[in-house]
Amino acid sequence: MVVKVYGPFYASPKRVLVCLVEKEIEFETSPIDLFKGEHKSPEFLKLQPFGQVPVIQDGDYTLYESRAIIRYYAEKYKSQGTDLLGKTIEERGLVEQWLEVEASNYHPPLDNLVMHILFASALGFPSDPKIIQESEEKLGKVLDIYEERLSKSKYLAGDFFSLADLSHLPFTHYLANSMGKEYMIRDRKHVSAWWDDISSRPSWKKVLQFGAPF
Repeated sequence: MVVKVYGPFYASPKRVLVCLVEKEIEFETSPIDLFKGEHKSPEFLKLQPFGQVPVIQDGDYTLYESRAIIRYYAEKYKSQGTDLLGKTIEERGLVEQWLEVEASNYHPPLDNLVMHILFASALGFPSDPKIIQESEEKLGKVLDIYEERLSKSKYLAGDFFSLADLSHLPFTHYLANSMGKEYMIRDRKHVSAWWDDISSRPSWKKVLQFGAPF
């Protein structure tokens, strides 16, 4: 069965799509318009009770939460496509560590920036300059830690591209492009080289063809 991915035009679903491309897994997409409230329809809520994207359907198996989905496919198809988990238990531990860092430390301030710089007017709430400033400061401190880490290894978990790097792609794309905050990447030599590397992967270029609402 071909994997079905709901919500391909948004950032978190793109985290799933790039994983599927790296793992050479066939998929089809089903657009969900968040601005029209399609994620709150009774039919969609049967798949995802919290009304969020992405969701995948793989035959009779349904899974949501993008990081859970990429872990699932990286494990299920470990010997197929790009190995995104590492070859040893120690490498796997570092992949999981940096995935957690991305989810807990990197994503929250970046998500605030995305919401208040890109989405505020479309979602009908005022952009808050204080939140933008505080979030940029928090993200800057996280990126300083990344700079130190990436001065010692090519990728976050070591010298191999993994889920830890992949998970950063969709939201960092906003940071480096449409938000006008590219200097946060470029002012840090090793972060900049890392971003140029991971964002130039054919898988990510393919996923960008799906476009975005902004």
